[in-house]
Formats: sequence, C-alpha cells, structure tokens
Amino acid sequence: MAKPVTIYGIKACDTMKKARAWLDAHDVSVAFHDYKVSGIDQPTLELWARQVGWDTLLNRAGTTFRRLAEAEKAGLDERRAIALMLAQPSMIKRPVLDIGGALTVGFKPDSYAKAVGMGK
Repeated sequence: MAKPVTIYGIKACDTMKKARAWLDAHDVSVAFHDYKVSGIDQPTLELWARQVGWDTLLNRAGTTFRRLAEAEKAGLDERRAIALMLAQPSMIKRPVLDIGGALTVGFKPDSYAKAVGMGK
C-alpha cells in the first residue's frame, strides 16, 4: 500500500510550482493543502516542529517575516515562532512534503527523489 502524500504551501509560490511540477513529472500523486485557503492548525505545526525543528519551518527569508518589527523577531523561541506561523502561514517555509508522516521541508530534486523512494 502506498503512503499518502500531501504537499503544503501556497498556490502562487514559485518554489511550490517547481515542486508540484517535479512530483507530476515523476507520477507522484499528491494532495495539495493550500495555507491561504485551508489554513494550518497548531497541533500540526507543533508536530512538525518536533520532527524537523521550528527553526527549519520558519521562513526567515520571506517578505512577511522580514516586514516584522525587530521586537517581534528578537528572541524567537518555538512558542512564539508557532504563533507567528499560525497568524501568517506564509511564514512557513515552503513546501512541506508529508509522505506518510515523514517530512521534507523546502524543495530540492535530490531530496524529493530520496523521499519518494527514487534516490539512493
């Protein structure tokens, strides 16, 4: 039985488009969870943070994070980072690929090939 595959992100994101195109080209059937449409819940973010680390999930390079006041960025910890990502899901690094509970954050073709069982 194949493991369920879900990709989380935002439809208009260029990295998301590349990841989805790669998955399509490799005949990987995925469900798409759009944060802008469906949001994300706190238990999911907390689970992800335990698996990959909140620092990996937080997209510090994006404009949403960079526009925060310095006071909001200072002294970030897991609780505050999760609160920021809940309030503004575009602060979650994209995409998050969930294959049967195993997560890959960001898009790199080699990582995806390994995650779907095509790599070394």
